[in-house]
Amino acid sequence: MASVAAWIVVYSGYYRYLHSPAASQTSTGTPAPSGTGTMLLTQLPEDVLYQVLLYLGAKDLGRLSQVSKSLHGFVNRDAVWKKLAKECLNTGITRNGTDIYPDIPLKERVRIAQNWFNGVCKSSLPLKWKTKLLPWLQLDMDVLYISQAAHIRGYHLDRDSKKLRRSPSEIYSGHQGDVCRFVLSDSHLISAGSDGNILVHSRRGGVSLRLSGHSQEVNCLDSKDGLIISGSRDRTARVWTLSSYSPRATIAMFDRVWSVAISPTLSSFVTGTACCENFFPLRIWDVERSACLCHLGSDFRRGAGVLDILFESPFQLLTCGYDTFVRLWDLRLSPQRCVMEWEEPHDSTLYCIQTDGNNMIASGSSLYGVVRLWDKRQTKCLQVFQLSRDAASSPVYCLRLSSSHLYAALASALHSLDFRQNTTSS
Repeated sequence: MASVAAWIVVYSGYYRYLHSPAASQTSTGTPAPSGTGTMLLTQLPEDVLYQVLLYLGAKDLGRLSQVSKSLHGFVNRDAVWKKLAKECLNTGITRNGTDIYPDIPLKERVRIAQNWFNGVCKSSLPLKWKTKLLPWLQLDMDVLYISQAAHIRGYHLDRDSKKLRRSPSEIYSGHQGDVCRFVLSDSHLISAGSDGNILVHSRRGGVSLRLSGHSQEVNCLDSKDGLIISGSRDRTARVWTLSSYSPRATIAMFDRVWSVAISPTLSSFVTGTACCENFFPLRIWDVERSACLCHLGSDFRRGAGVLDILFESPFQLLTCGYDTFVRLWDLRLSPQRCVMEWEEPHDSTLYCIQTDGNNMIASGSSLYGVVRLWDKRQTKCLQVFQLSRDAASSPVYCLRLSSSHLYAALASALHSLDFRQNTTSS
């Protein structure tokens, strides 16, 4: 029955293809057939067959792959699934077409994407600790890094099960207080601490540089290509490089700095402040001149601080914070208004955001460990997960995504949501 259904679906797609502009001429210059006649599907030129399959959905492609070995091989090619994958959630195909996970077949990623959309996952607690902390996460290939008090530990993920191994493979230390933030590069791990210091750790071992200058805790940090931007409770943002012990520039912010992000172009950076003074909380700065280029938005109420900033492209960035909104800004348009916004329905502070670079946003709330998934093409929340079951509520301090997992750091545990579950489909 599956084979019969597949053939019906394919010839329906073939009919639609024959009446589309793409069928006017094949890439080889040969006119496309005027009708199906007695021609077998496998006798079609590959480029024509590829165009036909673009009209099919995931279930239809799955059925077609069961018809014959030759079609199974053709249908399983990534090129067949790429258009479909770009419309799904968290498949690794970004808005500009870049493939983040080229080693994972697109067919499998599209299957898992259905689970992201429907909220089908298995929850687990890979790590727990007794003392309440403000942990931060970074995910680098098959290693998950987590800050716990004054230390940063790297845990390898099992290749198949994706479970954290019991013992950390890497440990970074050196701060006299808790680690507030840290970022990764190919050669360094750079951490900011409540002791006011920034430590540049070589990923081959040891602390290669200690950057001192802030008088209070360094709340936020970003680094790209040797450029480091830090923000502190001491109401300054500082510009550093990996080759100097002192800041290249110090910018008076007149407010506590909660978040920073460097543009992919490296020419500018964005700061998010507590919004407790008479200044706009979101401002863009020129790296070379340390001058304010513009501010984003208007009418922020007092205390509407920005807690997380994430660039999706050189022109688009996401922000969230105390005013309960996730906002998308396009720097090519008017800076006074965001182009889209999504409101946390329970009026909770949003501590952190992550994106798949295309259609999906994940946000972490301040109460009960609530994680929400948003589809940018919709205004309402797509899925919600309450991770904290304890009477004592915990914010979600940090989120990280892979193609199949969501990792969330709460005050006393690391939570994992595994979206690889098999579901019965009709």
